[in-house]
Amino acid sequence: MITFAASPCDAGIIRGAPCLSPSAPSASPWILAATIIASSMAFIDGTVVNVALPALQRELSANLVDVQWVVESYALFLAALLLVGGAAGDRFGRRRVFVIGVALFATASVWCGLAGSVRQLIAARAIQGVGAALLVPGSLAIISASFDEQSRGKAIGTWSGASALMAALGPVLGGWLIDYLSWRAAFFINVPLAAAVLYLTLRHVPESSNVDAHGDLDWQGASLVTLGLGGIVYGMIESPLKGWAHPAVIIALIVGVSALAGFLIVERRQATPMLPLELFRSSTFSGANLLTFLLYGALGGSLFFLPLDLIQVHHYSTTAAGAALLPFVLLLSLLSRWSGGLINRYGAQRPLIVGPIIVAVGFALFAVPGTGGNYWFTFFPAAVVLGLGMAVSVAPLTTAVLNAVDARFAGAASGINNAASRVSALIAVAVFGLIMTPIFNGTLDAALQRGAPNAAIIAAIDQQRSRLAAIDLPTNVDAQTKTAAQDAIAHAFVAGFRAIMLISAALALGGAASAWLLIRSPESNR
Repeated sequence: MITFAASPCDAGIIRGAPCLSPSAPSASPWILAATIIASSMAFIDGTVVNVALPALQRELSANLVDVQWVVESYALFLAALLLVGGAAGDRFGRRRVFVIGVALFATASVWCGLAGSVRQLIAARAIQGVGAALLVPGSLAIISASFDEQSRGKAIGTWSGASALMAALGPVLGGWLIDYLSWRAAFFINVPLAAAVLYLTLRHVPESSNVDAHGDLDWQGASLVTLGLGGIVYGMIESPLKGWAHPAVIIALIVGVSALAGFLIVERRQATPMLPLELFRSSTFSGANLLTFLLYGALGGSLFFLPLDLIQVHHYSTTAAGAALLPFVLLLSLLSRWSGGLINRYGAQRPLIVGPIIVAVGFALFAVPGTGGNYWFTFFPAAVVLGLGMAVSVAPLTTAVLNAVDARFAGAASGINNAASRVSALIAVAVFGLIMTPIFNGTLDAALQRGAPNAAIIAAIDQQRSRLAAIDLPTNVDAQTKTAAQDAIAHAFVAGFRAIMLISAALALGGAASAWLLIRSPESNR
């Protein structure tokens, strides 16, 4: 998924260090180019993989669990290590950690492109996530450290605009590469981009670090949160195939919950925790992060299934599926400055009530289309409303998070908020898979009983249920019977998709409720 940033703090950790080594004016454009290309690689990779999922199902014979892990292995390590990645840059040098992250990301991208099986791809995506956790917080930290106060705002604005443009065009370019070359090309494209970033960084980016950063990195906390999230996600993703009573599922859930409990204990005792728990004493900070968790969970989970619906049910090309959400991304980008002005007029709370309500309407509109219809009358209105709602929400959300804490905790607060958005999407993809599977199977069984297709159709479907709408039907049946079975599969997927979109709408409304109940003005919060 994409986490859309309205300020430098939204994109990762910037721990309030002074501008330690301002760059020479001649180097400034090259520093911006390096950070924009690097962050765009990580942002685009999350969205392009979503539109590649149908191709992966087709070429690697992947089922729903497989493609969930393709997304989740990347998201798991990025979410769990993001805070440590930012702290490592502050401690050991932002350029050094950034370079390591870019190189690791590029190496893993090559492995992704060469993967001969879905398991190899999942492993490579996990390494990509580690690389992204090092480079994502480093991008804006480098800008913050390399530009003085007079030019820093303009530099960050340039980064934000360029990153938003790349986020909009990335899925379209990725879809075109998948349609006309291969899904592997969507990973190989990272190699020349990473090479350019490494060249520009080593040649033009000055090294910087936080001279006040001391103490050991919180590796114990990072290990526990990775194990905890991994165990819970594994249990939820694997349970539809293995069953809740399977020992592997039970053990994974127990280990996951225990590790997260241990993580909270460690963070309470840690001298330099990656998650300062005292920040949650603020109701506004807690409410803003709860809103983030609900809103971005709905967004990340629903956008996992949207390309599957567009490509496998509505028969969009991969390019068209990548372009389907352009109105959403462009509105979010174009209206971000306007939505920032809402804070001065109304404060953060009102936009954070209204924005998620509009988002809920957008998700509900995605539940309207059936198995056909023109894009402009089906998915376009939903994308527009969703983009408007998110545009109203993002800037006030950033403001609420930062205003809720003392300025010296701004970097940690924004890092926590960014991590919350990524963890919520990680969990939502797993949970929504649990919701989709029984609805799909139940609806399909009912349709098959009414249609009474032949034994070959039934056998093929029973063997491939876990592939959902990607089920391949035998060719040695008459066209009418095959068409009826295909329609039943498509309608079954749409039934599950509608449920997911309506649940996403409910989550967005929950986010609005959290803003109403918990978010206060800075004066009443302190």
